[in-house]
Amino acid sequence: MEKKHDFTQGPILPALLKFAIPVLLALLLQTMYGAVDLQVVGMFGTAADISAVSTGSQLMQTVTIVVTGLSMGVTVLLGQRIGEGRPEEAGKAVGGGICLFSVVALLMTAILLATAPQLAVLMHAPTDAFSGTVTYLRICSSGALFIVAYNLLGSIFRGLGDSRMPLITVTIACVCNIAGDLLLVGGFGLGVAGAAIATVLAQAVSVVLSLLIIRRRSLPFIMKREDIQFDKTVIGRIVKLGSPVALQDLLVNISFLVIIAIANHMGTIPSAGVGVAEKLCGFVMMVPSAYGQSMTAFVAQNVGASREDRARRVLLYGVLSSLAAGLVMCWGTFFHGDVLTGIFAKDTEVIAAAAEYLKAYAIDCLLTSFLFCFIGYFNGHGRTLFVMAQGMIGALGVRLPMAFLMSRAFPESLFHLGLSTPASTAVQITLCIFVFLRSKHRQAESAAT
Repeated sequence: MEKKHDFTQGPILPALLKFAIPVLLALLLQTMYGAVDLQVVGMFGTAADISAVSTGSQLMQTVTIVVTGLSMGVTVLLGQRIGEGRPEEAGKAVGGGICLFSVVALLMTAILLATAPQLAVLMHAPTDAFSGTVTYLRICSSGALFIVAYNLLGSIFRGLGDSRMPLITVTIACVCNIAGDLLLVGGFGLGVAGAAIATVLAQAVSVVLSLLIIRRRSLPFIMKREDIQFDKTVIGRIVKLGSPVALQDLLVNISFLVIIAIANHMGTIPSAGVGVAEKLCGFVMMVPSAYGQSMTAFVAQNVGASREDRARRVLLYGVLSSLAAGLVMCWGTFFHGDVLTGIFAKDTEVIAAAAEYLKAYAIDCLLTSFLFCFIGYFNGHGRTLFVMAQGMIGALGVRLPMAFLMSRAFPESLFHLGLSTPASTAVQITLCIFVFLRSKHRQAESAAT
């Protein structure tokens, strides 16, 4: 065992930033997976190829988001056990997580391989991009095992307060993916298939090398061979904590897939434009996402140590520092969206369409600074059912209805279509503030009695 990363004492902001920056860098590199695919295909392919990669990668991102959400159960449970000073129980949490996610990986592979054409139909992939979308999905789904393994490793180390190891794993993957794209797409002209093969190979290399690195490290928990078993209590707790987050993330991402489907229905250029814009949005949302993940680990340890005062203060520090970055992102996406989209596409019509869509996202850059920190705060408390509820209300109650109405009222405007996202975020923030203040009031009443 080695000394754990202790978030339960000492200055809050330096510790939060020290943890969040590697998370941010890891998200940056992880986002580059699909972005590099899109950029290289955009350089050597057609608008149909761009549409196929953007649609296919969005679907695979949905799968990744579900796995990441479910693995949040491991992060929270492990973080709380570490905060409580119970290393043996932490080892059981990791062992149960390994068993659970092995089953998840097998199910994902079988389902995705069998349903790739149906998923492309559901996404209304344009006719000239349909076969490419199916090809991308089938090749990437063959690497589902590595997607699951990577996210499980990340969840374990975030729960321990270690954000550097996930950064190492994704750096390895990103370097391999860039090299593979340039070789297979640019060098051998394999197009969409080459981009997908490069992604799978990169993930495989990353997981294998990461495991070799981990074998040489000591860990701040006790884990025995017999801990790797289907312990109903441990797995049940992981599922209880992680499944609401996974379901919430799935529904939220489905709502974005529906928006892409609406854009696909508008034609190849709007489809490619929204696809490029969504890739950029992945970069734009990295800062609040990094704070959300960091908040979960930080709060989980303090909840385990009964330090609610520190949990609330880290929420405040997280919102303020994330908002500062959000202002910069808002300015860039609103006023210079065309320059940013030009990185990923050479077609002037695609660039114009993506820039129009990004103007609406500029508003969300400010709002997500609040929302993601609140979500991390509630996840760290294990209140994942509320996280699921607010996400479902935002996605199903606001984002989808508004996107549908905007597409009918303004059938040629991607800006109005994009406004459905900040509208839903505003509603979700309102719900989070209400629940936060209510919980704070109840805790004050309990302390008084």
